[in-house]
Amino acid sequence: MIRSILDNDLYKFTMQQAVCRLYSGALAEYELTNRGGTPFPGGFVREVRERVDAMAGLALSPGQKCWLAEICPFFTPDYLDFLSAYRFDPAEVSLAQEDERISVTVKGTWARTILWEVPLMALISETYFDMTAPEIHSRQEIRETNRSKARRLADQGVSFVDFGTRRRFSSANHRHLVSDILDLPGHTLAGTSNVHLAQEFNIPPIGTLAHEWIMFHSALDGYAAANASAMRAWLSVYPDVLGIALSDTYTTAAFLDVFTPDLARRFTGVRQDSGDPCAFVETFIRYYRDAGIDPADKTIVFSDGLDPERAVLIHRFCRGRVKDAYGIGTNLTNDVGTLPLNIVIKLSRCRPGKDRGWQSTVKLSDDPGKHTGDKAELKRCTAAFGIKGKN
Repeated sequence: MIRSILDNDLYKFTMQQAVCRLYSGALAEYELTNRGGTPFPGGFVREVRERVDAMAGLALSPGQKCWLAEICPFFTPDYLDFLSAYRFDPAEVSLAQEDERISVTVKGTWARTILWEVPLMALISETYFDMTAPEIHSRQEIRETNRSKARRLADQGVSFVDFGTRRRFSSANHRHLVSDILDLPGHTLAGTSNVHLAQEFNIPPIGTLAHEWIMFHSALDGYAAANASAMRAWLSVYPDVLGIALSDTYTTAAFLDVFTPDLARRFTGVRQDSGDPCAFVETFIRYYRDAGIDPADKTIVFSDGLDPERAVLIHRFCRGRVKDAYGIGTNLTNDVGTLPLNIVIKLSRCRPGKDRGWQSTVKLSDDPGKHTGDKAELKRCTAAFGIKGKN
């Protein structure tokens, strides 16, 4: 389960530091969406509640603090002091179950609740498989699957990162995955989003920001200004590091409308998380050239439902044209012979400050018909960007 405060993705900590510095008074609410419609067994929420409550005892150790200061020099002493004093508050998490349906919400100050999303999803996933006890492959079969995938990526020169914390089969299987890959000579694993495993295996923790950063700025400054506002706020905290921009919160077309040449030069690259990856590559190569920027100097991080074969195909398309990197998630950490959960926990509402009311937040996508959030707010959002189609 969750036995370390660092058993979380790096981008939650990088965003938490930015929130502490810029928006310490903001309030946030997150909600679970069961996109796959999975039925949950009786007593599921009761079991999850016990495991959530157990997280109250997690704390950053002096050794972990020293390691973070060394490995992540972008974390300031003030933030590391804050994280040392931080404790998960289970009262921020509300759980309910009606028959086979569950509801999960997290509510509180944004600076505190931001750390719940990833470990809570991992905990829900592992609890589900503990309770349903599916038949899975043997440890040896899983090991060979892990090594076969890593071998395929290495043979094709594809550098990749483990992005699989959120929907992993179990914490033990996650650890085995990283160990299996690192044991393979010539592997191309560049790091992991999971900070705890990065420390345990002495590999880089990797990550920048998530959609919620831009979603919050839509509530703060309006939809039209959200992308630019979010990027400038991020650069005010991280002017020289963590420079991968996320383009598809309100569609990449809307992002490009405000992605000025100055911003394009300051960010080292962009992340592709929905839509057609090859079309995305063509769009950004064309954009960079038009802006007088050599695309070969920029990086595109691909993270949309990848498996090794898809990553290899994209890599071949990018070769010699733009730098490419790959974050592979559930396909690595939940390929054990059963169907992974298809769940997300997203920022659903926020209150930017004491003088502001609660505002619903939504996320669009470069995949038509995959917009998520409150339906009425989605209509306002799509209208703001002149987008037609299914909401």
